[in-house]
Amino acid sequence: MDVHEPKDKNNGVWLIFFMLGLGTLLPWNFFMTATMYFTSRLRDPTQISTDKPYDRSPMEAGYNNVSTLCAMVPLLIFTCLNSVLHHRIPQRFRIMGSLAVILVLFLITAIVVKIDMAPVPFFTLTMIKIVIINSFGAILQGSLFGMAGLLPAKYTTPIMSGQGLAGTFAAFSMICAIASGSALSDAAFGYFITACVVIILAIMSYVVLPKLEFYQYYNKSRSGNRLSNEMNRLEENAAVLNQGEGEQTVSMLTIFKKIWVLALSACFAFTVTIGVYPAVTVDVKSTIAGGGAWEMYFIPVCCFLLFNLSDWAGRSLTAVCVWPGKDSKLVPIFMVARVIFVPLFMLCNVQPRYKLPVVFQHDAWFIVFMILFAFSSGYLASLCMCFGPKLVAPHEAETAGAIMAFFLSLGLALGASFSFLFRAIV
Repeated sequence: MDVHEPKDKNNGVWLIFFMLGLGTLLPWNFFMTATMYFTSRLRDPTQISTDKPYDRSPMEAGYNNVSTLCAMVPLLIFTCLNSVLHHRIPQRFRIMGSLAVILVLFLITAIVVKIDMAPVPFFTLTMIKIVIINSFGAILQGSLFGMAGLLPAKYTTPIMSGQGLAGTFAAFSMICAIASGSALSDAAFGYFITACVVIILAIMSYVVLPKLEFYQYYNKSRSGNRLSNEMNRLEENAAVLNQGEGEQTVSMLTIFKKIWVLALSACFAFTVTIGVYPAVTVDVKSTIAGGGAWEMYFIPVCCFLLFNLSDWAGRSLTAVCVWPGKDSKLVPIFMVARVIFVPLFMLCNVQPRYKLPVVFQHDAWFIVFMILFAFSSGYLASLCMCFGPKLVAPHEAETAGAIMAFFLSLGLALGASFSFLFRAIV
């Protein structure tokens, strides 16, 4: 440790990374948790006015699957682009620009709540917003993990923990909106305005970050290393351009070889998680509500809030416990074992269902599965993201962080694709 290294006073940098982590996943979580609002606006009005049994319209039935796919594929694409172009686009522009775009889109979403729209244009507009928000969210996430890779190991944890809190905050906000007793449109308006406030706080946090001495210390080190690397690269290119390009390619491959187990483990973790959450879990119906208030709160509480609280607990635990270690074979073994949750959720009371029987009928089964599912996802994925950049040399840490973020996003996109299959099997 450098004796001249300043201290992170009052954990200021840690808290700012936490706030920025919150800002990366808050947008997607607010859209996902507001399923009740979005599907209510996608219902076929001609069916609702008849006395026939209600049958969901294709857009209403497919909202969760399509929205997840529209979120995760752009996330993958732009995470990949960010890992390639992050040296060419200033960090400040990437982060501030992404937060600004996300803020504007949430303001638009809040305004649209008050505007009457037919289901088809509303569905189209919603999917376009989800694509754009997650594209910029990917740039923001990749940039943050790259920054964290240059700091001590514990500074990846606040990003992961902040992302975990994003879902908890979104679920809690939705529960409060329901509990207010307001009309659904009024509750949704307040809900999306709340998201705008949080994004503004994230922007303010990033503005403060460069003023903190602890961050300045590492930022100057990075700038010095980058300048030195650029000068070396220019000299090498002047000598032999093709050889220099070949060495750069080998360097990326070399870094991947050091972290491939953790990268694929993180990818598989999110493939399993997004494969069933929320596409399958959001359609689980309570068997004990009997038409009471619990029926209205069941999914917001047991699906969204419980998942995010458990996921957040798992992510946050890595701040004090890092078992198993970065070289342990137990990490990938535990990741593969999580696939058992896919059939377990399918056999809960998912409605409507067409093929499988209901084996785990009582609400308690779903609650227990959700706690274990979310906690294991948060803890194991956070371990992988923390360990990845620490398996390589310090000057390779930022690239390793970008690679880990790419495989995280790849897992999300694969999970979104598999969600169509998993929901169709039920």
